[in-house]
Amino acid sequence: MSTEGAMDAATAARLERFGRLPERIRIEDMTESKVATPDGTVVDAYNPERSWNYFSCLALDMGL
Repeated sequence: MSTEGAMDAATAARLERFGRLPERIRIEDMTESKVATPDGTVVDAYNPERSWNYFSCLALDMGL
C-alpha cells in the first residue's frame, strides 16, 4: 500500500509542476515592426552592374 501512496505523491507533484499549459502569447506581442532607417530611405539599393561583386567564383579569384 505504501507504493501506491508514493506514486500518488509523485503524480501529485508532477501535476503541480506540469499540470497546465502556460498562457498563450499573441503574435503581436512576439513581433516588432520598425523602420530600417530613421528617414525611410533605402541605404543599399540593388545595383545590377555591380552585382558580380557579391559572389565568390574561383575562376574569377584566380584571374582566369
